[in-house]
Amino acid sequence: NAHRRFLWIKRRLTAEELARVEELKLSKSVAGLRSEFQRHYPQGKLAAHVLGIRNIDGVGRGGVEETFDSALRGRDGVRRFVRDARGFVLDVLEEVTRPPEDGVSVVLTIDILLQWHVEQELDRLMADHEPFGCCAIVMDPRRGEILAMASRPSFNPCDLSNTNPEAWKNLATAAVFEPGSTFKPLVVAWALDSGKLQTNESFDCENGAYRTGTRLLRDTHPYGTLSLTDVLVKSSNIGMAKVGERLGNEELNQFVRAFGFGQKTGIELPGETSGIVRPFKDWDAYSTGSIPMGQEIATTPLQLLSAHAILANGGRRVSPHLLLTSSCPDDLSPRVMTTRVVSVDSAKWLVEGPLREVVQRGTARAARIEGLDLFGKTGTAQKLKEDGPGYSSDRHYSSIVLGAPADAPRLLLLIGVDEPTGKLQYGGSVAGPYASRMLQTGLRIIRE
Repeated sequence: NAHRRFLWIKRRLTAEELARVEELKLSKSVAGLRSEFQRHYPQGKLAAHVLGIRNIDGVGRGGVEETFDSALRGRDGVRRFVRDARGFVLDVLEEVTRPPEDGVSVVLTIDILLQWHVEQELDRLMADHEPFGCCAIVMDPRRGEILAMASRPSFNPCDLSNTNPEAWKNLATAAVFEPGSTFKPLVVAWALDSGKLQTNESFDCENGAYRTGTRLLRDTHPYGTLSLTDVLVKSSNIGMAKVGERLGNEELNQFVRAFGFGQKTGIELPGETSGIVRPFKDWDAYSTGSIPMGQEIATTPLQLLSAHAILANGGRRVSPHLLLTSSCPDDLSPRVMTTRVVSVDSAKWLVEGPLREVVQRGTARAARIEGLDLFGKTGTAQKLKEDGPGYSSDRHYSSIVLGAPADAPRLLLLIGVDEPTGKLQYGGSVAGPYASRMLQTGLRIIRE
């Protein structure tokens, strides 16, 4: 009926606006006011990208609000009436009456205290290095539980005015970058398992310059003969290119797929991207050398952390997840898959050997913590030029993967930093100190 139609003039008035409208003493036939429910987030912007928001109509947008929207909101009741021509109720059809159902309550794996500390460190990193953006994820590699996830820039779900459009993007699941040296231990794990590589081998790193076909490959520093451990500790591109030659492109392609690259992890968040893995038919001789050192492939931070969690978890992949439990587990429960990717021996050797030494005497020295047995790998990936082919010399994606303790990993984290400014560009120096403090705090929290 026409008299039931209306037009919103404004919703969610401020107290001042409400007072001014009431002063007008408008007739109810002209204008009226209606109270509406509004979601409140007591912790403000804490875990904003994980939680998401409820929009003005109460519909979940972003984060778990969107993923679990139908479960959280419940179901409206239904009652059908029989009316006469004047609209009076004659009967209630009980056979089509359905009572309302409450929404499901969900509990997340996020540890609120650790989440707060992680966000504090990210804010410091943003202030110190002024990058375009950064993100951090903390995971329990044994169970795949995400204990903290944060992205910068961010937003406050309670006040969305003046929100930077870039702040809506969760860089932990939607940013795509070439992983660089953080990719190398994963390649080595696969090569060891395939029998193409032995832990006691050494490689001639050609004093920093290696010609393969028409390509001249260089290391940051000139190295002679390096053990396999030192190829990882010193992050030799030449050493890794020779590992790639052992494997060949078909084996490298199998490795990439087995570790989950080019595929979504299945985390309960909207907007997750699958990264970029070029069709195998496009791989060539350059790919044989480039992929083992983390080029020609793009990953999300969550994908990369999940791949490293395979090593930390003794060679088994456990799908990362945010849902811990719900009030109706029959309808909504965590979907966790576990698969064997590499052997326990290969994973254990890498974590307790080379990756531990990366922290003790390699590129992750800035993350060392006295009295704690850490393992990890850093990456400093050159970004593609914006004005032509090739890589930029001054634009980097700097990252670190760090875990502890090495003999029985309880926590694993990743920090990714998009184009840090200033002289510090390496993953270890840019992200290492912040990762170290996050991990130290996390270990203290889970032990209490």
